[in-house]
Amino acid sequence: MPLRLPAEWEEQDGVLLAWPHEESDWHPWLEVVEPVFLRLAKEISRFEKVLIVAGDAHTLLPRLQTVGIDPERVMVVELPTNDTWTRDFGPITVLEDGRPHLLDFGFNGWGLKFPAHHDNQVTQGLVRSGVFGALPITVPGLILEGGSIESDGAGTLLTTTTCLLNANRNPHLTREQLEQELRSLLGGRHFLWLENGYLAGDDTDSHIDTLARLAPDNTILHVTCDDPADEHFEALARMGEELGALRTPEDQPYRLIPLPWPKACFDETGQRLPATYANFLVINRAVLVPTYDDPRDAQALAAISNAFPGRSIIGIDCRPLIRQHGSLHCVTMQLPKGVLS
Repeated sequence: MPLRLPAEWEEQDGVLLAWPHEESDWHPWLEVVEPVFLRLAKEISRFEKVLIVAGDAHTLLPRLQTVGIDPERVMVVELPTNDTWTRDFGPITVLEDGRPHLLDFGFNGWGLKFPAHHDNQVTQGLVRSGVFGALPITVPGLILEGGSIESDGAGTLLTTTTCLLNANRNPHLTREQLEQELRSLLGGRHFLWLENGYLAGDDTDSHIDTLARLAPDNTILHVTCDDPADEHFEALARMGEELGALRTPEDQPYRLIPLPWPKACFDETGQRLPATYANFLVINRAVLVPTYDDPRDAQALAAISNAFPGRSIIGIDCRPLIRQHGSLHCVTMQLPKGVLS
């Protein structure tokens, strides 16, 4: 296969994080959110390297060591950031004849909703720092966030029309033209588009990684809502019907694994927050899963274990993360094998 977007469950060199800071939207909640990032960094470092973008490496490195992170497993690059959502502004790695090639898509703050001038430059800053060695990098003339696409590593791409076809991303492209771009850039050959599904409090126009996730052996994990009184009930039921109608390239149905619906979470103003178990991260030999101090956390961990047998399933309390309308997958970007120098 000459060009492909690897699946998240393939071997990785590391994971990219961007540290929360005083000038980011995390300012009011730094005391509660930094422990989540420390826990993430520690768990990732058990299995692979952690590449961190931060404003001050000298301050951060001792804090990482205080929680037991091996200094040999972490790299810190000093760069300015607007925020912490590396899934959407970090590099997307494709493999060309098995060799990594970085893609630096444009990031416009999810359709010009938030400032992104620093975040949009992070990948180029990392390239200049030398952490990627001499890997080739391309800057496509497209807006595309990592959280908006799912890959099985064999040419299938799963996404949502509400995000990728939104006029606030690439209004000059039709669906067919966008597919052609993703064919040439990501090696996409089998496109699965979802028309339904959303999360209240989500700023991304329905990123797929909050709703449905590809897993090995033609499996899709997807959020479900079992409360008819909940505002999500009908849209997620329709999404479930769409998923049931999808077919693999071999014209077989996908194996569907439902994820439970956590109880509604709200901020101090009464705004609903986008709690979802679909926002997990697959790393080498493990899966990190967002939890919400909810009775259904254990059910979610069991469902994800069913999709990823043989991997450690590690729950991480992400209640602080959803205060800024994202979760665990949103603040991470995997770096496939061969990316880090």
